[in-house]
Amino acid sequence: MLRQIRYFQAVVARHSFSEAAEECHISQSAISQQIKALESELGFPLLERKNRKFVLTPAGEHFYRKSLVLVADYEQLCRESARIARGDTAVLRLGYPRGYGGAEIPRALDDFAARYPQVSVQLLPGNHEELFGLLRSGGADLVLNDQRRMFSEAYVNRIVAVRPLYVELSARSALAALPGVTPGELKNLPCILVAVPSQRQTEEDYYRTVIGLEGGFLFAETLEEARLLAVSGQGVLPETETSLPEPYRETLCRIPLWRGREPITCNQCLFWKKESAGPCLEAFAALLQDRFSPQ
Repeated sequence: MLRQIRYFQAVVARHSFSEAAEECHISQSAISQQIKALESELGFPLLERKNRKFVLTPAGEHFYRKSLVLVADYEQLCRESARIARGDTAVLRLGYPRGYGGAEIPRALDDFAARYPQVSVQLLPGNHEELFGLLRSGGADLVLNDQRRMFSEAYVNRIVAVRPLYVELSARSALAALPGVTPGELKNLPCILVAVPSQRQTEEDYYRTVIGLEGGFLFAETLEEARLLAVSGQGVLPETETSLPEPYRETLCRIPLWRGREPITCNQCLFWKKESAGPCLEAFAALLQDRFSPQ
């Protein structure tokens, strides 16, 4: 019956017998027969068929909603039981920047979960030094981080993107009309950074000495809080993400940060210890790299 339920769910989700059949790799007539067999076993119709179209019966709508929960619970039960049978817990620990707001990690996680449902992913947000501390100590298996030091031969160092550094600032600011801005032109504006108290000095030192921002510093615990500070005109937020999220497209402006007339860039990298390499880790790294690659 479970297979028949999955066929039924595919037909409802796709609103089409032919598309559901293609997705399930069976013929259209076969999937139609399987759903009729399911209805026969249940003793009531799930679909009301009208020529080449169909609608859910009230019982069918209720069955569909509850069956989604049932199948999700079944899949979770299988994953948990498999881990018990193996006598281990398959966990991939992923470190990523606390201020990260891109789409690459969520999409890679979705791809990975579909291919490796038996592996759990533990997410570990942190600032630059926190992430490298986790990597060095073995607290993280894989880290997405920007490059601020020479590569070490003890690690796999994979550049996944070279991105310009932007500053986000209020769309009401006069600076929003500029095509680009230098750190010197921001000397009278505070720099907003996402950092926990223990890492604030480290982050400030980097953006002051390496990037050249010297207008004072404000700190936020989350990227959301930092963007709200920028919207209210309290400073500028350095970011490498390629686009603003929908809620901020009218209230924030993003302009490139220049040194002279050349953009300041940042290498975004994946790091993991060579001795820790394994099939699951390398598979996730490849999926994440693909998500950073231009389509």
